[in-house]
Amino acid sequence: MQQAAVLPLDPSIVETLKGVTTATLTTVLLKKGLRNVWMRGTRPLRPEQPRVVGRAFTLRFVPAREDLATPASWGAPISTRAAIEAMPEGVIAVVDAMGVTDAGIFGDILCARMARRGVAALVTDGVVRDLSGVLGTGLPVWCQGTAAPASVAGLTFVNWQEPVGCGGVAVFPNDVVVVDTDGAVLIPAAMLDEVMAAAVEQERLEGWIMSQVEAGTPLPGLYPPNEANKAKYEAWKRDAA
Repeated sequence: MQQAAVLPLDPSIVETLKGVTTATLTTVLLKKGLRNVWMRGTRPLRPEQPRVVGRAFTLRFVPAREDLATPASWGAPISTRAAIEAMPEGVIAVVDAMGVTDAGIFGDILCARMARRGVAALVTDGVVRDLSGVLGTGLPVWCQGTAAPASVAGLTFVNWQEPVGCGGVAVFPNDVVVVDTDGAVLIPAAMLDEVMAAAVEQERLEGWIMSQVEAGTPLPGLYPPNEANKAKYEAWKRDAA
């Protein structure tokens, strides 16, 4: 099967989006008509993991079939091992595990290889195995937890770099993923520039609103701002420029 090529992501975009929370992104995307962008079950494996931004590099599992989901399949041309070797630096591996939580998709060795290749993070609606070893690799992971059994106990790996569903969200190769303590949010590749601009402005506005709250301003008319508070905000922006 043909896999989609990985597009580069400008480092300036990565740095800008590292300053935007996933909560803000969901608000911006909601205003643009996209409600289903937060991947369910993507929780940080380590609480202090930093916000990560990267292109989605997708992997897809289907239900286990005994003639295909075998330890021998780990050495096949279409395998998780081969997919990892195709991952360029800076991508976020987004793995569709169908929400299965009793078979770990990756363990410490695979995560160590991903870390060595410079993969930015692993995001999945499934689970990992070898918890202490995975934590030791330093690879940031967002998932539903851990399980001892290997992936083939419940899943069959079928391909990488094709559209997947992760946590109920449609993820296409080269979409942009931002992940923090609230989980993983998808930005469609074609909407990246407009979403990024709106998100930066939303963060600035909410920062100003928070300063007003801390100064004792009541919420009605402030959040969301009425015309008077919009004028105050615009004046504040001009003064801050």
